[in-house]
Amino acid sequence: MFSLKRLSRIINPHYRNYLKRYLTSKSSENVEIKGEQSEKNIVVESCYDGVISIGIRRPEAKNALNAATAQELSDELDKFENDENCAVCVLYGMQGNFCSGYDLTEIAQYNGENEEVLPHFGPLANKIELSKKPLIAAINGYAVGVGFELALMCDLRVMEESAMLGFTNRRYGIPILCGGTVRLPALIGYSRAMDLILTGRLIGAKEALSWGLINRYTDTGSALGDAVSLAKSLTKFPQRSLLADRQSAQYATFFAKQFEEAVQFEKDNGSHLLFEEGVKGAKSGCSPGRKEFEGDLTSPRISRRNKRTK
Repeated sequence: MFSLKRLSRIINPHYRNYLKRYLTSKSSENVEIKGEQSEKNIVVESCYDGVISIGIRRPEAKNALNAATAQELSDELDKFENDENCAVCVLYGMQGNFCSGYDLTEIAQYNGENEEVLPHFGPLANKIELSKKPLIAAINGYAVGVGFELALMCDLRVMEESAMLGFTNRRYGIPILCGGTVRLPALIGYSRAMDLILTGRLIGAKEALSWGLINRYTDTGSALGDAVSLAKSLTKFPQRSLLADRQSAQYATFFAKQFEEAVQFEKDNGSHLLFEEGVKGAKSGCSPGRKEFEGDLTSPRISRRNKRTK
């Protein structure tokens, strides 16, 4: 049987860190991870097939965000938005939890002088949206407080059956300050939003799915993989029209004051793409001697996709 040292010499260098982390003893694993955490609490996987993954890693605090980690996360989201090679981002929590809110220890140490030391007033909390490109939350363990708000700021949510969502900050007198009181009613309605906002109770995956709060729920340990697969499925479509439709839906939900205003924004935002992307797509979808239409599920491209999902 090969020793770890010998294996490390003969395998691809890309996998050496993986072996050291997962094939060594528990004690040495903890020492290495602790050293990495002192440098970075946000872990970014390289963009592959148009998908990038950003992980929160503060396991000693159940992935609670302090000011420094919130700043790191905000910076990495900005990098994703400006990366033309990455179309979709998966946001997840490492080692058991998505994010357990803001770090209470840091909040308790506030001396009443400098508000900027609190993460509630940092760049992450001030974002109207996390990104102008699609974000998918892979929810495991606890996603509470600002962790819940981060999930709400994503476009799609994949949740493990054992995970829990909620505003547990209610019990500590910490207000919701990252847009949760705006986004939650828009997603599930005023009455159900008040149930979670006022009581601070936790909600599981099945109830969250029935409320329309999440899009998928999956087995424990599967959220990240399922979220990445979902992200990859989005990269197969023409991106400019996808982003335009996303923007139009966001405008109608959060910004438009009247129905007519939302419809006009949709037309202004997307009409030119019918000529720039739609005509080209229609030509590629039509085979010689055959009439096809937008909802034709026998189209070769759609048929192959349906076979894979059965």
